[in-house]
Amino acid sequence: MSRIKVGILGASGETGTSIINGLLEAGTFEIIALTRPSSMTKPSNQALASRGVTLREITLSASSNPTTLLPTIRDLQILISSIAPLEQLAQIPLATAAKAAGIQRFIPCAFLPVIPAGGHHLLRDLKQVVYTHLTSLPLPYTIIDVGWWYQISIPKLPSGLTDAFVLSGKSEIAGTGNVPSALTDLRDIGRYVARIIVDDRTLNRYVFVYNEMWSQNEVWDLFEKESGEKVERHYVSEEELVARVESYSLSQNIRGENTPEFAKSLGYLTSKELYPELEFKGLEVFAKEILRGEVPTIYEELKKQFAAWKK
Repeated sequence: MSRIKVGILGASGETGTSIINGLLEAGTFEIIALTRPSSMTKPSNQALASRGVTLREITLSASSNPTTLLPTIRDLQILISSIAPLEQLAQIPLATAAKAAGIQRFIPCAFLPVIPAGGHHLLRDLKQVVYTHLTSLPLPYTIIDVGWWYQISIPKLPSGLTDAFVLSGKSEIAGTGNVPSALTDLRDIGRYVARIIVDDRTLNRYVFVYNEMWSQNEVWDLFEKESGEKVERHYVSEEELVARVESYSLSQNIRGENTPEFAKSLGYLTSKELYPELEFKGLEVFAKEILRGEVPTIYEELKKQFAAWKK
């Protein structure tokens, strides 16, 4: 049987890398990474090529002419976008080109916790502009949200063992810390995506994937138990989060929106319903791995750029 031809935009990013890994593991896809001409020779893209991923140039912005994009995507069956956060509207001409090319399914760059549209979070509202465009074309789609990554849900330990994952340099607990939130290992996202994009049940639907439900206090308790260290708990009030415009934390840890129950109320299907047999890493296993130094760090390229900027 011939392999399904999948194009992916943003293949070398954190989510894109997980998706590539999931597609390669499935073994049923021919994968084309769409990348800027200036990035073709970057080590991250060359590493993809060494694993059998085809690199293909694309020049894309919000002002791109869809006609010029057609030759790049015409032969694809499925198109996945994990584009950078500030480039969301570049998906508008890409989707228009995908419609003309006869793409069978477009996966826009969602990959967020569950947050309703309509003024709660700027990035979520930008994504909604793209989703609305898909339905107006119309273009077959699936929107995949993924909860909050394990990798950015963990506390700062006195030993420094988790420092590489505490991106702000400090860890805080929102409100009481007792609101449960859906968490997912970044490494598992691609395994979910590989199933979703070929599943007829998910066509023109929103899908919420997650591994486990944990409150922040439970996560802190777990890392204290596994590390043997006492973790400081810095609680931040709802009023302070509002003043700091901490939209993600307000949504997940105050309003409790990042849950399968809330997702279902918005019309999502969930990974537990669709793929009950799919095995994933639990947070307890993840905690042991991270303390042994076995979990790849994240955003290394951004960290390097920030360090260079500070010099």
